[in-house]
Amino acid sequence: MRAALAPGVRLLRALPRDSRYRGLTLVLTFLSYSSYHLSRKPISIVKSQLHPNCSALGPNPHNDSNSTTWCSWAPFDGDNYKELFGALDNAFLVAYAIGMFISGIFGERLPLRYYLSGGMLLSGFFTALFGLGYFWNIHVLWYFIVVQVCNGLVQTTGWPAVVACVGNWFGKGKRGLIMGIWNSHTSVGNILGSLIAGVWVSSAWGLSFVVPGIIITLAGIICFFFLVEYPEDVDCDPPLHHMASDDNPGGVTISEKDPEAVTSKEGPLSLSGQSSVDHSHNPKEPAEEPEAISFLGALRIPGVVEFSLCLLFAKLVSYTFLYWLPLYIVNVGGIFAGLISDYTGGRATTCCVMLVIAAPMLFLYNHVGQNGIGISIGMLIICGALVNGPYALITTAVSADLGTHESLKGNAKALSTVTAIIDGTGSVGAALGPLLAGLISPTGWNNVFYMLIAADVLACLLLVRVVVKEARGWCGYMARQRGFKEF
Repeated sequence: MRAALAPGVRLLRALPRDSRYRGLTLVLTFLSYSSYHLSRKPISIVKSQLHPNCSALGPNPHNDSNSTTWCSWAPFDGDNYKELFGALDNAFLVAYAIGMFISGIFGERLPLRYYLSGGMLLSGFFTALFGLGYFWNIHVLWYFIVVQVCNGLVQTTGWPAVVACVGNWFGKGKRGLIMGIWNSHTSVGNILGSLIAGVWVSSAWGLSFVVPGIIITLAGIICFFFLVEYPEDVDCDPPLHHMASDDNPGGVTISEKDPEAVTSKEGPLSLSGQSSVDHSHNPKEPAEEPEAISFLGALRIPGVVEFSLCLLFAKLVSYTFLYWLPLYIVNVGGIFAGLISDYTGGRATTCCVMLVIAAPMLFLYNHVGQNGIGISIGMLIICGALVNGPYALITTAVSADLGTHESLKGNAKALSTVTAIIDGTGSVGAALGPLLAGLISPTGWNNVFYMLIAADVLACLLLVRVVVKEARGWCGYMARQRGFKEF
């Protein structure tokens, strides 16, 4: 007697073909970027073992005169160990920020599946290489610095590639909510990375790097065999990236009368909203393969510069302040921002409103956060959601929207470049934030909070022009709804 078909298989067969592949893309990209963050986490766990409190471990078994650092790992056994740890962190962050601007350009010109899986294999190699320093008994600082720089560069392959893949499969309508939930891969990777690294940190800290390196390598192999870059590759219908103005009142759309006409070396970029919609409804018409957009061409897309600079200051605040939060708190803001921006169609307005509210909340937390653990936790959750919401929205849905902007006239080869520009600019803020906090903190923590508030306000001001455009779109929509002619 044969058993009935498995419930899971019956469920998959009941789903439309397009939904199955979209689900597969979400799972694979989620797995991929979770493994990227999983491989970045060990360094923060292993630091405690590179320079532990040796006096707590008992007497020095080597009977040396130095009884305080006998258990530390050279060269991190000196009094300057904090500066050396800072050098490791900055080596990765600076390399990541610089490499991100280059990564998107390669991502547009290489198959995403090859680029992503290759980047994951290299990330696994350099992550494991750091841990092998333990087994090879390496005590030279430059070795660990060079490995961190190389790892920072190859890790830039991840974000532009996964955002481009998801952007290729999901249209603008529900992109904010879907990518807001999908963005939790950061927390999943950080939590798993901490747990895995913690297993071996006390016994053989090298395995805290080698095992995550193997995991991201295996994830890269899975990605190579199963990732589908474009819906057209498996005869699925591509998503609708642009919506008619009546359906998208708050979106940053550009009409034929918009004076901000955009041209580039690749040729004129059509600003006709109608032509974009028509192109989306006829995706399988034969056409020449469009050329990948240049770096300057991506900068000319309306909104890229504003959102990039906004993310710089938003990420500065996030990496400085929210680094202390529980890992899952920050995702609340991302999901909430994505849901609101999908409903209203106003990505910039959603970010701006949350940033406006975040500034006084940061000020309030600085003054009342010490009045009890309950108040402190509540304020941390509120500040975490408000600051990380715009950060998560800009790096996901906004990047995908701008990478499929109407002005590109259907050219899909801009997603990686636009995503890399935006996240690369934000990574500069991620590197500057902790550095500025370290420089300012000796003058008092109040000044650190004032710095964060100033960055938050600057992030908001940088979006004013895009917010005004969205507001005009809403006004025009309301006028059309009432039967008035749009001016």
